[in-house]
Amino acid sequence: MAVPKRKMSRSNTRSRRAQWKTTAVNTQPCDRCRSPKLPHAACSNCGYYNGRQVVAV
Repeated sequence: MAVPKRKMSRSNTRSRRAQWKTTAVNTQPCDRCRSPKLPHAACSNCGYYNGRQVVAV
């Protein structure tokens, strides 16, 4: 198994970890009530998905 020969400095560690960026969650407006919702998921505001009610709100 590979083992580092020397300790990695803080600046090298932090510059490597600087690439771990997160992305914003993509939302789309609900077809019925226009509130933002996750794609391929039932709307938490009205309970509709794909034109029909699937969750009683």
